[in-house]
This record gives sequence, C-alpha cells and structure tokens, in this order.
Amino acid sequence: MLKKFWLACACGWTVFIALMCLVSFNDLPKVSVGNVDKYVHGSFHFLFTLLWYLYLRTEGSMAGTAQILFKVVAASAVFGIAIEFAQGALTATRQADVNDALANIAGALLAAVCVMIYKKMAAQTGRR
Repeated sequence: MLKKFWLACACGWTVFIALMCLVSFNDLPKVSVGNVDKYVHGSFHFLFTLLWYLYLRTEGSMAGTAQILFKVVAASAVFGIAIEFAQGALTATRQADVNDALANIAGALLAAVCVMIYKKMAAQTGRR
C-alpha cells in the first residue's frame, strides 16, 4: 500500500513539474528575488529525486541505495533537460535555459546526498 502511495506522489509531482514549466505565468506578479527560478528548479528536482527514490527503494545495502539514486538522478537530469527543450520548442512565452537545467541537476544531486547521509546515519544508529 505504501509503495502505491509513493508511486502516486512521484507521478503527480512529475506531472506538476511539467505543467509548471510549460504553462505561461506572464499574468502573475513578478517576484523580485534574484534568480528565484533557479531555486524553484532545484527544489522541483530535489523533491522529484526524493519521491522517485522512496518509490523505488528496497531494504538493503548502501550499494543498492547508490544504484537507485544514480538511476533517479539520471532520470531527473534527462527529464529536466527534456523540459528545457520543450520550453524552447513548444512554448511562445518560455525559453530553454542551460542554467535551469543545471539547477535541476543540482537539486537532484542534493537530494541524493541527503538520502545517502540519512542512510549512513540510520545504519549507525540501527534504524533502516
């Protein structure tokens, strides 16, 4: 039952990212924080990586965790780059941005590092 929950969350978040990145928000007020969109992209892919990891994880060694995280981070990178290409090719109000793709990858890598640190700490304290 919990596995289905994580799958629903991961799929829903993936669709949410796609919608948020491809829909025009020109009518909304502008936020004056510098590079705020990079933080948004990083946050989107941090959560993307975490949710897909939670769905795909299995009990076991750190090696298994690392393999799953590698695949999820790679999927996040491919998805993020594909969204950037789609913004440039399919929308009139958005453009592809290499820095957004880098922010996506940074968010995914940060999530992977956090999971690895958590797993190592949990193993030391006897938790899963």
